[in-house]
Amino acid sequence: MDSKIPYVYILASKKNGAIYVGVTSNLIQRTWQHKNSETQGHTSKYHIKRLVYFEKHESMEEAIIREKQIKAWKRQWKINLIEKESHEWKDLWEKIIS
Repeated sequence: MDSKIPYVYILASKKNGAIYVGVTSNLIQRTWQHKNSETQGHTSKYHIKRLVYFEKHESMEEAIIREKQIKAWKRQWKINLIEKESHEWKDLWEKIIS
């Protein structure tokens, strides 16, 4: 996985738990930081470490627009997006590092 590609990602504490929507140009590094509590704030406070969704974008500007769009959604819409890919909310960490 290329380290300089813009991604929008969703992390969760568990199935139907607390969620976080973010944007990054290095999905592996950013996910690792969340998993190892190197980020302060919402994700560390609520133990949000499971990568449950991500999407690749052509530019950072496009990714930021999409991140803002998803953040503005109702919670159920975010859940539907996650479950479209994984009904069990599986951690996608292994998928991105292999």
